[in-house]
Amino acid sequence: MIVRHTKEVEQLMKEFYEGLSEKKKRHYVAIEAKKLGRSGITYISKLLACSRSTIHTGLKELRLLPEKKHDTRIRRKGGGRKKSEEIHENLNEVFLATLKDDIAGDPMNEQIRWTHLTHEQIRQRLINQFDIHISVPVVKKLLKKHGFKRRKAQKKQTLKQVPGRDQQFNYIAQLRAEYQQTGNPIISMDTKKKEMIGNFYREGKLYTKTPLIVN
Repeated sequence: MIVRHTKEVEQLMKEFYEGLSEKKKRHYVAIEAKKLGRSGITYISKLLACSRSTIHTGLKELRLLPEKKHDTRIRRKGGGRKKSEEIHENLNEVFLATLKDDIAGDPMNEQIRWTHLTHEQIRQRLINQFDIHISVPVVKKLLKKHGFKRRKAQKKQTLKQVPGRDQQFNYIAQLRAEYQQTGNPIISMDTKKKEMIGNFYREGKLYTKTPLIVN
């Protein structure tokens, strides 16, 4: 027969349990299970949503307490969350591969690079293409690690709508991939900036004796 506490006592136990450190949680569930006898482990495990192995570990630690009076460690050795790089050994390479076709930058400064992809889009690509599941905060850390910085939007986008623009860029990306596979060189040129050459108007003022007449 499984011994149960009243609903009021169970609620107090849950609230108390949530406020404990990991080490004290293990000891608390072990003590409560021990008080209830053979059925205690099953009952406490369900009540406080902890695994049976956690309770067994707590019981073992309680037996060894006299030998560990000076052990102040809260987590078990080797416990805690692992870094994403430890879980996925090739995470950095895969991350850069995910971005390679969506990177822009300043052709005059290699240190200035950015991507139009959102954190969530990058996360979803890693899941869909490589079955790597990481959180948005990890995506932010990876972007920072590899030199990508947030940039303020600038009012330079043309209002002109070009039909089939997406298809054009997709076709360029396809050609680039084909040339890379065959070992052919690829030259990338930035042709967005235009400068009028000749006697044309320029912003700014300067001292002159006669008016400046331009085209």
